[in-house]
Amino acid sequence: TDIGSQKDRVVAEEEWLRKWETGSIWFHKERGHPLLQKYLDVLLNGRSGLRIFFPLCGKAVEMKWLADMGHSVVGVEVSEKALKEFFAEHSLPYCEEPVPEISGAKKLETTSGNIALYCCNIYDLSSSIVGKFDGVWDRGALVAVNPCDRQRYVSLMITLMEKNSSYLLVTVSYDPNKHKGPPFYVPESEIKSLFG
Repeated sequence: TDIGSQKDRVVAEEEWLRKWETGSIWFHKERGHPLLQKYLDVLLNGRSGLRIFFPLCGKAVEMKWLADMGHSVVGVEVSEKALKEFFAEHSLPYCEEPVPEISGAKKLETTSGNIALYCCNIYDLSSSIVGKFDGVWDRGALVAVNPCDRQRYVSLMITLMEKNSSYLLVTVSYDPNKHKGPPFYVPESEIKSLFG
């Protein structure tokens, strides 16, 4: 698999935090993603009341959309600013509490309890902290993690999935020698070898 010059590219956590602080969040979508709407039936598979995970969630509007449908949403994001903007933009009251298992981490949860967002590094999470999920909406996480961390990321995601879980993944296709990423190019062959 040739991912060109991206193979060794590393984006530090500070760079992501800076993007949120400066508002250079070109990756955020103000409206729900059309592919989630198109493939929602695949994610839900006729089921209701699911636990759905949003890795590297930012302030994705789809979290509220799915919660309003009766699902329980859990997200993780390194930027506290992103998470607080999510609650403010949707006028959702929330409580904030520390996550004892993760030094410096916080959990921001709606008072209704249907949306819980963890402010921490995704690799600090585990199923013992957040439980397991019936569905995953990965709109911009796999393409955002550093190429050298993909196996680590996918291994974590697999431990967070229930047996009959649905995983919706959005990637981008382009010549990786012409763009340094993120979003990073993840060829289909690599997706298949990562997830099995």
